[in-house]
Amino acid sequence: MHASDPAAVSTAAAPVPSHESERARTHRGSFPSVGDTPLRPLARIVADQGGGFELSAKLEFLNPTGSVKDRAAALIVQQAFADGRLEGGRTLIDASSGNTAVSYAFLGARLGFPVELCLPRNAHPERVARIERYGARVVFTDPLDGTDGAQREARRRATADPARYFYPDQYNNPANPEAHYRSTGPEIWRQSLGRVTHFVAGVGTGGTISGVGRYLKEQRPTLEVVGVEPSGPMHGLEGLKHLPTALRPSTYDARVVDRTIRVDTEETVEMRRRLVSEEGLSVGMSSAAAVLAAVQVGRSSPGAVVVTILPDAGHGTPEDPS
Repeated sequence: MHASDPAAVSTAAAPVPSHESERARTHRGSFPSVGDTPLRPLARIVADQGGGFELSAKLEFLNPTGSVKDRAAALIVQQAFADGRLEGGRTLIDASSGNTAVSYAFLGARLGFPVELCLPRNAHPERVARIERYGARVVFTDPLDGTDGAQREARRRATADPARYFYPDQYNNPANPEAHYRSTGPEIWRQSLGRVTHFVAGVGTGGTISGVGRYLKEQRPTLEVVGVEPSGPMHGLEGLKHLPTALRPSTYDARVVDRTIRVDTEETVEMRRRLVSEEGLSVGMSSAAAVLAAVQVGRSSPGAVVVTILPDAGHGTPEDPS
C-alpha cells in the first residue's frame, strides 16, 4: 500500500500517541504494507449468464499472507502497540477460523511478540502448518462448536491470566471494520470509478462487509449491500457464519446490510470449479460463495455494477476443497 494514500491501513496513517513507547515506535517502522489489491472483472462468469450487468472481484488473496484478514490484523496490532497493550512481552491470543490466525502469526514473527491462537480442530491443516511455521502456538477446540467455541476458549484463557495475554477479540474489535472503512472501501470506490451500485461480501466476523459497506453508502446512499451466509449451521464454507445459529459479532453492523443471500455448499463447490476453469482464479470456498451470490444479484438487477470480495486463495483442488 502506498504511504501517500490517506486511507491506507499503514502505520504512517495512524495517529501516534505522545506516550508511545520506544519499542512501539521501533515497530511502527517494521509494519508490512497491506491493501491496494486489484479489482478484476469476471467477464466470463458474467458472459455465461447472458450479460446485462458488470461483476468485479477484489483480489484480497494478494495481501502479504494471502487473505483479506491482513487488513484488520494489521490495524489491531498497530493500535495495540500504540497504546501499550502489547508491551511487556504479553502474548496476543485470539480465536479464528484460520486466516486471521495466519495474519496474527505473521505479524508476531515480523514484529517480535508471542502469539497464541484458538482454532476449531477441523481448521485447514495447511493454515495450521503456516501458523506454526511462524512460531505461534495453536490451541485446538471442539470442531462441532466452530469458531464460537474457539472464541469462548480464547476469552477464558485471557480472563484467567490478564497479565499474560492481550485479547483483541477480532469478532468484537472496532478496528476490524475500521480497517475496511479506511482502506478497502476507498479502494473499491476509486477502482470502480465511483460506478459501483451493489457490494456483495461473505459474513464471518462481519468486519469487511460492515466497514466497506459503510464507506460506500456514504459515497452513494442508494448502493445495496448484500451479505453472504451458508444456507444452514452445518456447512463446508470455512470462514463464513450462519448468523441465525451463531454468536453474532458486534463487528457485524446489521444497519449497513440491506439483505442476505444464503448459499449451499454444493453450489459453491461448482462455482469454485468455474472460477478456476473460466477465470483462472484458484480461490477458497468463501470466495466462491461470494461470487455465487454476486451473480444472483447481477441477474436480478439489470445494469448493475456489482463488486465482491475474494477473501483468500484456495487450498487443495476444486474437487476437494478441504
